[in-house]
Amino acid sequence: MTNILSIKNLSIGFNPQAPEIVVDKVSFNVKKGQNLAIVGESGAGKSLTALSILRLLQYPEAYHPNGEIIYDGQDILRIPGDDLRKLRGNRISMIFQEPMTSLNPTKTVESHIKEIIDIHRDRKPGEITELLELVKLKNPKEKKKSYPHELSGGERQRVMIAMAIANKPDLLIADEPTTALDVTIQSQIFDLLKSLQEKFGMTLILISHDLHLVRSISKDVVVMRHGKVIEQGSVKEIFESPQDDYTKKLINSIPEGRANPKSIMNDLEVIQAQGISVDYKKKRKGFWQAPYLYTAVKNANLSIKQGETLGIVGESGSGKSTLAFSIMRLLDCSGTIMYQGIDLNTLRQKDLIRYRKDIQIVFQDPYGSLNPRLTVKEIVGEGLCVHNLSPTKEDQLRRIKRALKDVHLSEDYLDRYPDMLSGGERQRIAIARALILKPRLIILDEPTSALDLTVQSHILGILKKLQNHYRTSFIFISHDLRVIRTISHRVMVMKDGEIVEQGPAETIFDNPQNTYTKDLLSAAFYG
Repeated sequence: MTNILSIKNLSIGFNPQAPEIVVDKVSFNVKKGQNLAIVGESGAGKSLTALSILRLLQYPEAYHPNGEIIYDGQDILRIPGDDLRKLRGNRISMIFQEPMTSLNPTKTVESHIKEIIDIHRDRKPGEITELLELVKLKNPKEKKKSYPHELSGGERQRVMIAMAIANKPDLLIADEPTTALDVTIQSQIFDLLKSLQEKFGMTLILISHDLHLVRSISKDVVVMRHGKVIEQGSVKEIFESPQDDYTKKLINSIPEGRANPKSIMNDLEVIQAQGISVDYKKKRKGFWQAPYLYTAVKNANLSIKQGETLGIVGESGSGKSTLAFSIMRLLDCSGTIMYQGIDLNTLRQKDLIRYRKDIQIVFQDPYGSLNPRLTVKEIVGEGLCVHNLSPTKEDQLRRIKRALKDVHLSEDYLDRYPDMLSGGERQRIAIARALILKPRLIILDEPTSALDLTVQSHILGILKKLQNHYRTSFIFISHDLRVIRTISHRVMVMKDGEIVEQGPAETIFDNPQNTYTKDLLSAAFYG
């Protein structure tokens, strides 16, 4: 079988004036029709290597001191710009890890897909709707008129997949394509990618931090760590007889443990929300039709005690994040949100500022929530300045360093910018930004979705330690039920904007009553 892509001794550096080599002499071949996975921890160099294939790094800050990327007999690193544009999105396409930052917020879903098709060929009638149906996007005729911010994280990722496969590429690079998706959809996406590959003879490079996921779809694996390839071979060889200790660690990594002991909790309710409903006004379908309301959350009740973790689970689009945003008054909602005897839903935005430091949030998409023009030091310390919590520059720097240490990042990151970090590193920066204010309640919206399994346990351990010391309350939103089980005291299950089941974590996991809950658990632990 011939090679469709050959990477030979590829190195990637940043800042040519003071060189920092982050990927060092990586070599591997991709055979035509092959299904190859590149795995490793966040920061291993997986995405940087993939981005180099399409020359999507930020040149000239990024550069290649040596190496070749041979595709169709040409070195991609040296072909002219016009030839490169003919490859991108056509013969070689990519599904990016963070869909919100990859999609233009001013364009509809339909406009995004039109653009990628029209650049390379003529578009067929109804093709856009067919593509959205192919990636299992609900109500495709309506959703294609939506803007990215009107979609859930999983829906945005499916739009990215539709764009990537629109021109039936020879080579598809999927960078964490299921990171934002719940377990019931992950298998559908993988089945979709496999069926497309078989139908069109497409070659697939799958980038992931989760070896267990790639086992079900890939035939060959490249394991990376610290910018180097440490092991490669067939899935069978890697799983049955791994040679490197790091590979063994990856294979054996699963979230473990249980929530903090209930003794750290007390009966004081930090926040109590009742009758929460969130409606979106949708555009009218025709000239004579009036706009209509779409209810994203329906009459939800929620309370959380001091020192308690409430886990919220459900499929993408179930209303998990919308409920959390409404509690923080980031979205308009009906109902009451009681905090320290005050209904936050009655306050004006300027009056909410004094409560912001007590209720913090870690967003699902770290890159979209980090200011690209600020350094890590400025991002993490921003809250201290806003709320006047640090009397001196020295004290502020000390707190920032401590926050970075809490999320297992060194002082070397202080002067870096978000685009110089991996997806997992960005998420840890977002967590540090919330932790530094020592809030009473932290809402964590998929905080470990971008993290590899070996780092997930570290982050969960940090959160538990913080909760144990400060009696901090958490609302932990995730589609990963293994993570939810590891950290939650109580669990709330949502579907189509409604709470279908809730109760103590052990009850939900050991004796679920709702059929939907049973399906979620089956997909997570037995699928």
